[in-house]
Amino acid sequence: MIGFIGAGNMASAIIAGMCKSDFVKGGDIAVFDLDETKTEALKETFGVTVKASAEEIAETCEKIILAVKPNVIASVLSQIDSIAKEKNPLFISIAAGKTTEYLLSCVSYEGKFIRVMPNINALVGAAVSGYCGTDNVSEKDMSFAESLCECFGTAVKIDEKLFPIFSAIGGCSPAFTYMYIDALARAAVKNGMPKAQALQVAAQSVLGSAKTVLESADHPWALVDRVCSPGGTTIEGVASLQRDGFEAAVMSAVQASFDKDKKI
Repeated sequence: MIGFIGAGNMASAIIAGMCKSDFVKGGDIAVFDLDETKTEALKETFGVTVKASAEEIAETCEKIILAVKPNVIASVLSQIDSIAKEKNPLFISIAAGKTTEYLLSCVSYEGKFIRVMPNINALVGAAVSGYCGTDNVSEKDMSFAESLCECFGTAVKIDEKLFPIFSAIGGCSPAFTYMYIDALARAAVKNGMPKAQALQVAAQSVLGSAKTVLESADHPWALVDRVCSPGGTTIEGVASLQRDGFEAAVMSAVQASFDKDKKI
């Protein structure tokens, strides 16, 4: 059985992906959260088994997803340490900023930990998730983590030293992109287009542009050049973005997120 300690938005998105992709059945998932309304909602929607405590999760589950806030993960691991030491489950942590070294320091034995950094787009099955594991994690366990992540998007195995920057461009960037989409839509509203229609056009354009980058062999700037006709409308907009420091603002936002992650 796969257990979840924590049933917030990200845990719910992961569970939804697992069930919708038939990775596991809802009945093979156990969930505990202090907020019973969250666990009951998951039980009603996906048929998960609700447990009364973190200890019950540790007693009954071979694989445990730690879906709690970073500031409480140490206390949760301490709470179930004696049980985990006996059962030796695979832990998968989605706590931002908490390294595998830190996670190991929270238990009294050489636990098996895989660190995963998903993003909010897991809600629609389109997340990009970075993952890495401790040295004692088997290839089978790493394969499980990869398949788990693929239930709600794309999985990328990365060196743990790259996690802070992955967090910035993978975990934080959806918020930046939402802001960009909204800015495009507001500009359209300013020029007479209804907001709902403007959002649809802007979001679909961003979605299509991302797909083009992923599927094209061209560098993004080569794609920019293909859109910019001489003396046309696009080159005017591109020049305006560059004058106003668009690229520098994006890089500064990523750097700020990266620096904050290093401090968590």
